[in-house]
Amino acid sequence: MDWNSILTLTLEAAIGPEMVVYALAAIGVNIQFGYTGLLNFGQAGFLAVGAYGIAIIVATYGLPFWLGVLVGIGGAIVLALLLGVPTLRLRADYLAIVTIAAAEVVRLTFRSTDLRSVTGGSDGLQAFADGFYDLNPYAIGEYGIGPITFTNRQFWLLTVGWALIAIVCAVVYFTMRSPWGRVLKAIREDEDAVRSLGKNVFSYKMQSLVFGGVVGALAGFMIALTNSSVTPDYYAPDVTFYAYTIVILGGAAKVFGPVLGSAILWVILVFTGVFINELARNDLLPSWLPFDDGDVGAIRLILVGLGLMLLVIFRPQGIFGDKREIALDVR
Repeated sequence: MDWNSILTLTLEAAIGPEMVVYALAAIGVNIQFGYTGLLNFGQAGFLAVGAYGIAIIVATYGLPFWLGVLVGIGGAIVLALLLGVPTLRLRADYLAIVTIAAAEVVRLTFRSTDLRSVTGGSDGLQAFADGFYDLNPYAIGEYGIGPITFTNRQFWLLTVGWALIAIVCAVVYFTMRSPWGRVLKAIREDEDAVRSLGKNVFSYKMQSLVFGGVVGALAGFMIALTNSSVTPDYYAPDVTFYAYTIVILGGAAKVFGPVLGSAILWVILVFTGVFINELARNDLLPSWLPFDDGDVGAIRLILVGLGLMLLVIFRPQGIFGDKREIALDVR
């Protein structure tokens, strides 16, 4: 068993690009669901709009990178408005149905062969990240501590990604402790009571949906820059449900809950994957298990799923959550 490799890959996953992407996506979900009680099951659509905003502007039209960033953020705002206007005056389940369908509409639109000249169809788009990496201040080489190292490109990406996490968490911290944030929490608890106090509940819900959607677009930027490409099939519904898993794991309505939840989830996923691979490579898996080397991904998802079930049953507020703040009732 190569324990050095197992631990190194696990620690890298705890701070790596995928963890950053899902932390940002989960922060957006936490704003909408954790603080406001909105069931947005289409966060993957906001990631896709952000990612394709950069890719289309740069790769298809040859315009500046920063214009693509503005287009991606603007696209997320427009998508939130399109989803929120017809649904936010209705019950929460209507928003859930509309958002999960809308995310698939967005993905299939980017995948459409009729728009292949603009979006690249099922193959997606590449060659749009040079403007970002041209700003890289780090010299060619490897950066890190001990065995945990990243290339200069990865280290630049992580620098920007963690800076975004810090900025977004700071904004969430201060806004949720402002009168505006307290109204959002009140809407989550009893929107009829908030409405009786003369507050425009629809407007506050819309602002929360837009806020979380823009943070989701930032996650879309990061995954596009991480891969230096965008493909529509990446933005499937499971991206949204991973984000909800992270929120539940870390604790809903906690500023740093999504960050810690993302780190924990990726540590568990990578550790179990690498550990089971090592067991299989060394013929240490029990002979009675109906799995082979190709089923490692399935095994680790089974283990993570069982762990999440136990968490929701025995600690529904999440690892770092507070029952007084919010809890999921699974009875």
